[in-house]
Amino acid sequence: MSLDGARERRVRTGGIELCVAELGDPAQPTVVLVHGYPDSKEVWSEVASRLAERFHVVLYDVRGHGRSTAPRPLRGGFTLEKLTDDFLAVVDAVSPDQPVHLVGHDWGSVQSWEFVTVARTEGRIASFTSMSGPSLDHFGHWIKQRVRRPTPRRVGQLLGQGAKSWYVYLLHTPALPELAWRGPLGRRWPEILRRVERVPPGDYPTPSLPTDAAHGAWLYRDNVRARLSRPRADAYAHVPVQLITPLGDAFLSERLYDGLERWAPELVRRTLAAKHWIPRTRPDQVAAWITEFVHTNEDGVPVRDTVATGEYAERFGGRLVLVTGAGSGIGRATAFAFAEAGARVVAVDRDAEGAARTAEMSRLIGSPDAWGETVDVSDEHAMEKLAEKIHDEYGVVDVLVNNAGIGLSGSFFDTTPEDWRKVLDANLWGVIHGCRLFGGRMAERGQGGHIVNTASAAAYQPSKSLPAYSTSKAAVLMLSECLRAELAGQGIGVSAICPGFVNTNITSTAHFAGVDATEEKRRQKKAARLYGLRNYPPEKVADAILRAVVRNQAVVPVTPEARGARLLARFSPRALRAVARMDPPL
Repeated sequence: MSLDGARERRVRTGGIELCVAELGDPAQPTVVLVHGYPDSKEVWSEVASRLAERFHVVLYDVRGHGRSTAPRPLRGGFTLEKLTDDFLAVVDAVSPDQPVHLVGHDWGSVQSWEFVTVARTEGRIASFTSMSGPSLDHFGHWIKQRVRRPTPRRVGQLLGQGAKSWYVYLLHTPALPELAWRGPLGRRWPEILRRVERVPPGDYPTPSLPTDAAHGAWLYRDNVRARLSRPRADAYAHVPVQLITPLGDAFLSERLYDGLERWAPELVRRTLAAKHWIPRTRPDQVAAWITEFVHTNEDGVPVRDTVATGEYAERFGGRLVLVTGAGSGIGRATAFAFAEAGARVVAVDRDAEGAARTAEMSRLIGSPDAWGETVDVSDEHAMEKLAEKIHDEYGVVDVLVNNAGIGLSGSFFDTTPEDWRKVLDANLWGVIHGCRLFGGRMAERGQGGHIVNTASAAAYQPSKSLPAYSTSKAAVLMLSECLRAELAGQGIGVSAICPGFVNTNITSTAHFAGVDATEEKRRQKKAARLYGLRNYPPEKVADAILRAVVRNQAVVPVTPEARGARLLARFSPRALRAVARMDPPL
């Protein structure tokens, strides 16, 4: 995506002209996106296009960057005071009557912290979302605290952040940064971003990068030493703040935000398993969190009353989770569990009404957004179309739960080739299609993720009445183990869940081979009754799934009988084979 369709205007301020781009409906709440170093406003194009569906989105090139003009002389032209003048000039031009929702990344966040903590901007900002850029005043106090009261832990934090800030020292070197950016570094920067940060190709970075980076060095020279040595004592945020922290940020430590509640009383924290340039690598996630935060503050609801706060909220809040077989049973319970943790949920089922109900309930439970999609997971072409739609409309899936499956009981010789095809198509090929189509995009993105495949205790517990079903689930278990090994180096976990006897409707819809319709119906009812007496709820399986993702567990037997059978399979297989010869109580 690009900003080709954006409306542009020029805003004059302090002897320079800023290039301002607008998307979306000006009647909607205004979101202002401020870019960092060495970027231009195009770093936001993917996020902006998603936000423009609901908001009036404004981006501008910071002075000296992109298509904005540079101050003359450069020295002294990039102070936080002058950057605040620029911001107010833009806001007055694009939203003169209403406060704006501010979003900053990297140096865009650094300067935005100034905007939300100085008195002259009060009433002009409704909320602030900060990514990968601390307040220089807060940073200065953070350093002073550790210098004045050193402990081994604090000294380690100080040294750790000092090592991450190596580039700041270089940018204070006279002339050297300019020569590097206008020379080899500027030419190689797009390749570095693709290789190290996994930034996909597109309209970013722009050809103005060498000049932008050379000018932007003065952001550091004009501000860093002065503020770190004499931080303001009144740098309190006068708006609600959402902090998004990429856990793999090579330039900023998580510990840098310790104690931030002191400076931002209305603070919501988010973490993301990603690297520094999340506006490019995780635009769907970023846009979803911005959307939720803006709506929260537009509606006047206290922030802490709207953000998921459950056990798994920090891990899954805003993540995109796709669950197959979500129309009922374990799939529905799993979708609800992720929704309660604040995830965006795609509920997939061949039953359109069931998928829609799950999506609707997920939104009521706590999901910021949820969608119902209809597909038969055994249909390769239908799954390919679904994968394209999900990618285009919702983004890359963060957690994939391949749960859809069918039951089949009957001896080997009563099971027809057609029975075999149906159970393998649904239970095995459905998982293969999901892993290939959605897991493949996870791997291409290069920012990690997790795949959960629902196997069964039948995967390692043989039974003379379940040859086809057990074979399909054993294949799912081995597929999961193989895929786990292959994806480990890419930060993608794979878990196989083996529930056991769980009270779901799979028993009432299972096919019983070798019997007529009347006998099949009788066996279905009896099996459902037995599972009902066992009464192990699918919600416990859902909790095991979320726990498996958090802990990156490989194989998870859920029920006591599933765990017992797993132990027998490992330590006493002869006893398990003896159990396999027994007739089921049907």
